[in-house]
Amino acid sequence: MGILISLGRYMVFVRRIFSKPEKHGIYFRQIFREIDKLGVSSLGIVAIISFFIGMVVIIHMTSSIGNPLIPVYYFSYTTRDVLVLEFSSTVLCLILAGKVGSNISSEIGTMRVTEQIDALETMGINSASFLVQPKIIGMMITTPVLVILSIFIGLIGGWIVSIAGHLMTSADYIHGIRFKYDSFKVLYTLIKSVVFAFLITSISAYFGYYTKGGALEVGRSSTLAVVYSMIMILISNYLITQIMLG
Repeated sequence: MGILISLGRYMVFVRRIFSKPEKHGIYFRQIFREIDKLGVSSLGIVAIISFFIGMVVIIHMTSSIGNPLIPVYYFSYTTRDVLVLEFSSTVLCLILAGKVGSNISSEIGTMRVTEQIDALETMGINSASFLVQPKIIGMMITTPVLVILSIFIGLIGGWIVSIAGHLMTSADYIHGIRFKYDSFKVLYTLIKSVVFAFLITSISAYFGYYTKGGALEVGRSSTLAVVYSMIMILISNYLITQIMLG
């Protein structure tokens, strides 16, 4: 019963978020601030993780599937598909759920317990829309960009370790990346990233918005936001994959 109540309250919350803004200009400027705060600030960790994952995946491919009957360019072909189909969308968004989700939940939760949200409501401002809508739009814009950069950086990492470790030639690696390229797979991962961005932001904001108590409850809300965001990412990942690739 409690789950149904929470789900209903979440749906009402999302409806409030996308109600008509009071002043479009303020929201427009706020979106750019959120893009910088939530998206651009995540570029460093995305680049580092993607670079080393690309290196590790190509090493695993060459050591686990090392067979003279398999063309060497299949290793980079498999690495590309691993990055495109799962890592650079699903795994990366799970990481962002921890970094961005906890940030959003703690920020809004702190505003709730310090009565800043109540002050916005007193002034006649739709606090849910004002605080959360720019975050959702900002994340839905920047997450696909981060995913594309993650794929690119991961492939560079794989290329570097392939050359440095004498796993294959540069020509073979590039041929594997281009082998059987399917743009639909890129579209699939971009659609997933947009959905995941919405889930991370809205769920984290929901837990922060309905925080009750003090600093201890803010921390608890942040933890719940991260956990539920990750669960919903995994569930939606299965559903989108079943619909688009099943």
